[in-house]
Amino acid sequence: MADSLERQIEFVLEADKLKHILRQTVLLDRSRRENDAEHSWHLTLMAVVLCEHAAEPDLDLLKVLKMLVIHDLVEIDAGDTFCYDEEARRDQAEREGRAATRIFGLLPEDQGRAIHALWEEFEHHETAEARFAVAVDRAQPLLHNLMTEGHAWRAHGVRLAQVLERNERIADGAPGLWVYLRRLIDRAVDRGHLEA
Repeated sequence: MADSLERQIEFVLEADKLKHILRQTVLLDRSRRENDAEHSWHLTLMAVVLCEHAAEPDLDLLKVLKMLVIHDLVEIDAGDTFCYDEEARRDQAEREGRAATRIFGLLPEDQGRAIHALWEEFEHHETAEARFAVAVDRAQPLLHNLMTEGHAWRAHGVRLAQVLERNERIADGAPGLWVYLRRLIDRAVDRGHLEA
């Protein structure tokens, strides 16, 4: 029991490092970049609020929340990979896989294995819960770009086709949310916040 608790505390303390991983997404007031811990919190809140829009009505919301709160922990080792950076994405799976093994391996074996399996489920997005979790994960930075006049898009020269390719998957987990966001994307193009 004591050894198990010690390992869990070690993991929890390691997870604190997520607060230092900066994303390309800026806060809505544009004062600074968002960190991964803030992103994870925002996703879990979005999942609670938007779960009625999930493609599958009988979703295990607790499982979704677990996925969302752990899925970016691998970035403690692997760093944040900007989703539109093709070069950085080439070895992303390998870097994140190694990170998952180390970080989830800090936990007691059974618990670490269970959390690692949740992370894998999110990454493969084959279950209804994973598809909804991925939809929320993609919708959050999209919303931030839409509400900051395309801040990260403009900074990195991201174009409409890239945004659509990256975010179409939202429809798999939350079709109504994708319809809504698609209208906002069109408006962003019309306003010059995203290049066609």
